[in-house]
Amino acid sequence: MTPFDFINAITENKKDLFEDPQASKDYTPFMINKGLSFYPDTILYANEMNQRVIIPTQWQFEFLKNSIIKKKRFSKWHKKDVQPEQVRLVMKHYKYSEKRAYEIIELLTPNQIEEIRLSYETGGRG
Repeated sequence: MTPFDFINAITENKKDLFEDPQASKDYTPFMINKGLSFYPDTILYANEMNQRVIIPTQWQFEFLKNSIIKKKRFSKWHKKDVQPEQVRLVMKHYKYSEKRAYEIIELLTPNQIEEIRLSYETGGRG
């Protein structure tokens, strides 16, 4: 089962997915809480579960399923817009870690990134 199956069971169809023994292995609280944090009416429930990580996963699922109002919700998952090659260039140019390069790349303009790329471009016959 995917995190989306659990999120749909919590927010829409209210199915008890823990009838399947595999569910306790597939339930990842971080991903479920992250998915619920995209909705304004469920973010506080996700925050409550983030504060209580010691609670068994089935109990977390039951709390969320029985607390959140049944409703169709839609939200896009946020993804990184940065290409890995740009990050590698920034890491090489400024001698930064990958984490720091992701932070810095947001501050650079496309022209600055292109200048960095050109400075490492090597000539030759292709």
